[in-house]
Amino acid sequence: MSDDRPIPVIIDCDTGVDDALALLFAVRHPGLDLRAVTCVAGNTDVDGVVRNTLTVLEIAGAGNVPVARGAERPLLEPARSARHVHGDDGMGDIPGLPAPARTPVETDAVTLLRREILASPRPVTLIPTAPLTNIALLLRTHPEVTGNIERIVFMGGAVATGNATAVAEFNVWHDPEAAAILLTAGVPITMYGLDVFQRVVVPGTDVRRLRASAEPGARLAGELLAHRPSAPDPDGDDPHGGLGDAGAVCAVADPAGLTTELLPVEVSLAPGPTRGQTVVDRRPRPGESELHGDTRERQLVDVALDVDIDRYVKLYLGAVEGV
Repeated sequence: MSDDRPIPVIIDCDTGVDDALALLFAVRHPGLDLRAVTCVAGNTDVDGVVRNTLTVLEIAGAGNVPVARGAERPLLEPARSARHVHGDDGMGDIPGLPAPARTPVETDAVTLLRREILASPRPVTLIPTAPLTNIALLLRTHPEVTGNIERIVFMGGAVATGNATAVAEFNVWHDPEAAAILLTAGVPITMYGLDVFQRVVVPGTDVRRLRASAEPGARLAGELLAHRPSAPDPDGDDPHGGLGDAGAVCAVADPAGLTTELLPVEVSLAPGPTRGQTVVDRRPRPGESELHGDTRERQLVDVALDVDIDRYVKLYLGAVEGV
């Protein structure tokens, strides 16, 4: 018997142009129940992330969704922003964005995560779209929460090519130790990495329509997508716009659009050019390393290898414009 109730979700984010796209979708998709949002330093500083998150929730027409401030730096290293991608304010420096009237809750992100996970009548799906510092702190401080987590679907990592380095994706590279802790959570995990992240692109015609919308949330989605050009528009106007982090939330609402394989994954923590790499083992059989005594435990993760692009674009546009 199918369960048609909305899926309870919590998003941990570093809003962020594509985190904002993800929040818009999570608020407006009827199959998702957004129970809380927690903020961490990443694309911009954590106070900027809080401000951006509150603004997006307000424009999206969210109900009383609690928002909490979290870690302002990784576990071991200084914060390193991505302002060259997301603009000085983290939101693409879109002109005219209002200051939010909402305020964050007084408690910290880890406390809010624990409270909302344990209070949920159904197991929660946790969707981190940011460096994983808050999640690592939660898992180490309150491991009991895993009993009420259905799955963690995180945007991070890469099977093939990185973006922060040749092999490391930004969210994992920003706090590799936190990502390594996530992989030991003891709950089902889906890795929505760069291999699919970069492929879900909204055509320019749709971006133009969103930007011209009279509805504030749809218009904001259009402006954000226009800031994320993924390919030249064939008619020479607005570029196509990548959904980025929002694809991970689409994968929770409609997992059938994602092709995954359960594979061993570990995070490279050593200094040097591979630090932050998600090492995904796709070999069909053990190799010489294992045969010669390497028995270290590697976590099995549902790694996203392919995505139905048109399906997720239609899903996203239907939710954001269907208000």
